Amino acid sequence: MLLHLPIIMLATLSPIAVSDTVPKLDIARECRFEGGASTVFDRCSKDESDAFQQLQTEWPQFAEADRNACFAEATVGGVASYVDLQICLEMARDVRNQKTDTRDPLATAGAQSTDGPAQPEINVVNKHD
Repeated sequence: MLLHLPIIMLATLSPIAVSDTVPKLDIARECRFEGGASTVFDRCSKDESDAFQQLQTEWPQFAEADRNACFAEATVGGVASYVDLQICLEMARDVRNQKTDTRDPLATAGAQSTDGPAQPEINVVNKHD
């Protein structure tokens, strides 16, 4: 029995690997944590269920590293949220997809006009008849 102890210890120390399906979270616990009246609990449950449904369709498009990092973030403190998981994954995806501009941002901003900031056009209407 003691021969298996090192294997068990190594397995628990390894980083969390999230599978190819959306992990199951305890949304009732999350919504109870938020407290409040039953309407707050109902709204929380609906938001969590909606986020879970959307994650089920979008899960494969997220990078595995992002899924692992966001899962760890969404479950920190023992409370787990699909809404937090979804937001984290969408932000990570957006950062990955953002195209970096190699040009100097100051040069691009000044390329439109060298006269300084554009002045708003003012149309004066004379109402004296």
